[in-house]
Amino acid sequence: MAGWQQLFWGGTVVAVKHASADNQGPYTHTFELTTPVADEGEPNTINISLEIDLTWQPFSLSYRLLQEQNVLTEGSRNTKDIEQQVPVKTIEVKRKVSMVGLASLGFKLLKSAKVIKVVLAGASIAAYSWLFSFQFALALIACLVFHEYGHIKAMKHFGMKTKGIYLIPFMGGLAMSDEKINTRWQDVVISIMGPCFGLIMSVVALIAYWITGEAFFAGLAAFNALLNLFNLLPILPLDGGHILKSISFSMNSKAGLIACIAGAAIGVYLSYSLGLALLGFMLLIGSAEIVFEWKTRHQSHLLPLDRYGQIFSAAWYFLTVGALIAIIWYLAASGDEILALPLKILQS
Repeated sequence: MAGWQQLFWGGTVVAVKHASADNQGPYTHTFELTTPVADEGEPNTINISLEIDLTWQPFSLSYRLLQEQNVLTEGSRNTKDIEQQVPVKTIEVKRKVSMVGLASLGFKLLKSAKVIKVVLAGASIAAYSWLFSFQFALALIACLVFHEYGHIKAMKHFGMKTKGIYLIPFMGGLAMSDEKINTRWQDVVISIMGPCFGLIMSVVALIAYWITGEAFFAGLAAFNALLNLFNLLPILPLDGGHILKSISFSMNSKAGLIACIAGAAIGVYLSYSLGLALLGFMLLIGSAEIVFEWKTRHQSHLLPLDRYGQIFSAAWYFLTVGALIAIIWYLAASGDEILALPLKILQS
């Protein structure tokens, strides 16, 4: 991350290059190894050097391992290589205990039991049927499954094994995988594909409403858009929290942090200007959380986004948010009290 490097030999750190936005280009790690001897003689000392040539945007790394002047091994790595690698040793980051984290741990412990999927799905249908009608509950469950399928599709795109979809009453769903991501780009794509699939579902329901005139499809489009919009709030562990964290943590300079803060401030101002008080308040909290964690961005093995990736991810995120808000706003203008409810929730 921004030139941060640690070189291990036998579980021991033998060379370090500290984090800095300017840390790229050629660099050489040098260290000594001592070999034990069978008798009481002096141990042998071997001089080792690891030559690194690093470029961040776009990412490429070439290396040569030498003993004295003899090349022992050499090679190169790019983004695709990093996406497929399995980290041998990752930094342990202390995390605060939260109810969301405990709930997530609980679901991970239960995910091996296939019956839990059926139980959670039944509980979700019952919960949404209590709030709405049975038919609307089934349609809403279909929207949630389609949303989570977007996450599953993205995981499979990166070659990750998936464990399926788990529906959680009043909370949505979870797409599970045992495998870990290695890049911020993977985090962005996997996170945003769920809301994008949800947006597609709302658009399809909206078209069905235009064709048939059935209010059922309009309600489905509005409430599904609301659910996916909440998923894009910049608060962990929601999808939006992962997206904006990956973007802001990939910015290697203070100028990047200032740009992140300015963007968040503009978002909060526009939310309150449009009367979306709840959205503005949640955006303020989520942005503050990301800013406070920004100093710890180096404590990760995840390969950061390059400049193009940062811009593209931000545009993708804001266009998706804008499209979901537009659907909610359009249907609220129909004059129907039920269809106006999602917008009233955002304005509360």
